Amino acid sequence: MQGIITLLLILTPMFVGFALPNSKKSTHLAERGLNYLVFIILMVIGMELGLVDDLQHKLANIALYLSVLMVLTIGSGLMALVVFDRMSPCQYCSQQSPTAKPNVSIHGSLTQILCLAMGFIIAKFLPATWHPPEKTTTVLLMLLLFLVGISLKGSGVSLKQALLNKRGLQISSIFVGVTLLSGVLFALLFDDVSVAQGLALSSSFGWYSLSGTIMTDAYGVVWGSVALLNDLGREVLALIFIPWVMRHSSSAAIGLGGVTSLDFTLPTLTQAGGASIIPLVISFGFITNLISPVLMVFFASFS
Repeated sequence: MQGIITLLLILTPMFVGFALPNSKKSTHLAERGLNYLVFIILMVIGMELGLVDDLQHKLANIALYLSVLMVLTIGSGLMALVVFDRMSPCQYCSQQSPTAKPNVSIHGSLTQILCLAMGFIIAKFLPATWHPPEKTTTVLLMLLLFLVGISLKGSGVSLKQALLNKRGLQISSIFVGVTLLSGVLFALLFDDVSVAQGLALSSSFGWYSLSGTIMTDAYGVVWGSVALLNDLGREVLALIFIPWVMRHSSSAAIGLGGVTSLDFTLPTLTQAGGASIIPLVISFGFITNLISPVLMVFFASFS
């Protein structure tokens, strides 16, 4: 019962934001607020990581968890969607020319890692009275989800429109299903990871700011850092490899970006796949953006 109450408490701001009357100004303000809030959240997580006792002895475990989680969550989605495209080729998805050159920019990802590092360094010099209050990540999470709700409402795509795109729904279902299964496998590989925790870690689908906050709140800053770095890693890999993957499988290229296909990796996907792929990308991105926070908070509520 407590898990359900926590789930409703945290997710309510997102649904409130989605239900509010929408305007271009409110959407613009929400998106700007999200940008600034992400930097604040990353610094807070970095500060909390800097306060972990005996961190140097936990780095090896963090590296192991991170590498296995990345291989499972990213690899499973890629393989499943490649197979799907082989069995059911997309009739309208244009493929990138073999001579096209990728336009890669990881400046945003490097900035986010820098914020994390800054928070870590600051924590080493702050007096104890200046450390973030205990519920800081929970408050920031609720504010983040409120702004996400407004931003999703202002994206111009309704849930009905997204679900009416049959192929977008198919790709989303396959991607979500196999990624969650990879979370179960991750839990089976490590005795100290429950199935619910494995599912929570795998259901972020690349949403680093949200996963870092939720996992820190539910399982501690070490797991929050694993989740955050796993999703940042997906973003970097997506920017680099989407043009190459698009030549072989449009669905896999879209899935590689996860939730970022609706925003951060959208230009790369459009350049690699052409304008005809945009409706499919938006449908996939909208669906995964909508269900990711619900799944993460739901599974994390069993902690």
